[in-house]
Parts: sequence; structure tokens; C-alpha cells
Amino acid sequence: MTIRGMALCALWWLLLAAPAQAQQASAGHAGPSVVDLWPQGALTDNPVRGPERLGQDGNGIGAVSNISRPRMEIIRPAQPNGTAVLILGGGGYFRIQIANESRPVAEWLAAMGITPVILYYRLPVDGWKAEAPFQDAQRALRLLRSHAADHGIDPQRIGVLGLSAGGHLAAIAETRFDTDFYQAVDEADKVSSRPDFSALIYPVVSLQPPYDTTRTRRELGTQKDAVEAYSAEKHVTKATPPTFIVHAADDPIAKVGHSLLMFSALREHGVAAELHVFENGGHGWTLGRPGTLAASWPRLFALWARQHRLLDQRPILPPSMIQHAPRAPAANRADDRAEDPDDHAEDSDV
Repeated sequence: MTIRGMALCALWWLLLAAPAQAQQASAGHAGPSVVDLWPQGALTDNPVRGPERLGQDGNGIGAVSNISRPRMEIIRPAQPNGTAVLILGGGGYFRIQIANESRPVAEWLAAMGITPVILYYRLPVDGWKAEAPFQDAQRALRLLRSHAADHGIDPQRIGVLGLSAGGHLAAIAETRFDTDFYQAVDEADKVSSRPDFSALIYPVVSLQPPYDTTRTRRELGTQKDAVEAYSAEKHVTKATPPTFIVHAADDPIAKVGHSLLMFSALREHGVAAELHVFENGGHGWTLGRPGTLAASWPRLFALWARQHRLLDQRPILPPSMIQHAPRAPAANRADDRAEDPDDHAEDSDV
């Protein structure tokens, strides 16, 4: 057979195999196990009334709110590599974009052998104190680390990945891990809550002017010292873990300055950091629409993770090969915008 013939056969084989690989990638893990964050009776000041809500229309399709049972969903990949990622969906601290952000990212990570953990955290808009989401993220990291063997993960390879306002939650988790946001309730609270790495995807970072125009700033403003306490760039130290950041220069919701501030603070303190700023892309693109600049971030993150020995040498699957559940269009979601003249901030996820 000629070289040309061999090449054509190889191409034909790849075309035949691609659908099967995609199906395997989407179905290659068991259903999630659900772990409650807190022992019964630990949350005595529950302000939530009524059942948990699931968004049914607009930008809120598949978004979860009215959360009284903070928990995490742990998805076990078919071939776990020991790395785990706590996924923090955005939503401006008034809802969590589970269907549009958390779950697609989880499916992609699981296909590469990373154990994804989706966090359902409490929201200040529901009446919880501003510190509630930070308590939940800290508790989740401690539970994952203390029970790492049960979930087949390496306790020294547990990271966070947050999108939009979830990126803010991730940034606080990685910078303020030495702050106890709650009193210990059991043995799990004796272990460190420091994530071993962090990924911030079009994040909110700062609550300081001129970056104080987000829904995140509004919802956390119930705490008097919120600007100082929750401007993540102010809490970076040399102990902050390696961080991957991605943003679009034309983001109209969470301005690119958020990521620039964080990257500058990380470099100033000698923390390993990588920043990618795309010329365009807007906000809320999750894994990125195929053919756009933003769609390159998953591969960039995977290469970065491999460099930090968080990912093995198996092929890096593009998200387009993963069969995701149907979800609402997500580009340029405004969940975190707070300066809209007609108060569209009620539907703003940042």
C-alpha cells in the first residue's frame, strides 16, 4: 500500500472511531455520589423557605437557587488519575449555573480522568450571611482531602476551578485558606483547606473600585468589611497555589482588569501563574463555542495541568468530543452585571 493509501485509511479509521470515542467519553463514568457538607443540625440559622429552585427560562435555565442543603456531587471517572477539581459555577451569588457551567466542565474533566466535584453552595441572596459560600467551599475542600482515599483521589492534587462569580469563590478559597470561616464541627476540619492549584475562568476578583460594578459586589455587600475581606488580590501570598487564569479582553460583565489584578498580585509574590487574555469572547462562554478563541482554553488548561503533573499523558480530548446534555445558550450572560440602567442585574450572573 502506498503512503497516500495508508494515510487515507488512517483518516477513514479516525472518522469512524470519533463518534465511538465521544460516546465513551460521555458515558465513561458512574453517576455522581452526593455528599452533604454539614452534619445534621450544624446549620441552625437556615433562612431558606420552600424547595430548591431550578431555573426554567432565559439565562437561568438549569441554574439552581434557594439552596438550604449545601452539598457536593462527586463524579468518579472510568479511569481516574488521582486529581480532583472542585467546580464552582457562577451566578452572581444569587444562583449557580449548574447546567450551563458546572456540568459541562465536569463532563470534560471526567473524560480526561480527573475527578470533578460540583459544589452546591449557599447564596447570600437567599438570606445566608455573606460568608456562607466561603464556608461551604472551605468545608468541601477539607472533606475531599480527609476522605481522599474513599474517592480515589490524591490528597495533594485537589484543586478548584471557578467561572465568573464562581471564579471569585475559587480566588478566595486559594488566598484565604488560612482563615477559618467557621468553627470546626468534626475531625475533617483539622486538615488543610488549601487547594493545590486553581483555575479562574472569566472571574470576578476584586470588589474595589473601579471593579465594584458586579452583582457579586452587591450580594456580598451585606458584610461591612466585604471590600477588604473579599477582594482576592489583596490576600495573595507566597503560599497561594499555582493558578491558571483566562479572560476575554472585551468582557462587558467582569472586566478583564479583574484577571490582570490577580495575575499581577500572583507574580509579585512569586506564585506560579499563567494568564491568557483572548482578543474577544465576551462573558459566560464556559468551554467555548467551537471555532472561537475562547474554545482554546480547555486545551491550554490541560497542557498547564500536565506541566504541573496534575494530568497524565493520555490524549487531551477537546470538549467538542464530549456529548453534553442540552443546555441554554450561555455567551455573554449578564448574571454579574450590576450597572444596567434598567436594573437587568436581577438576571446578572457576575
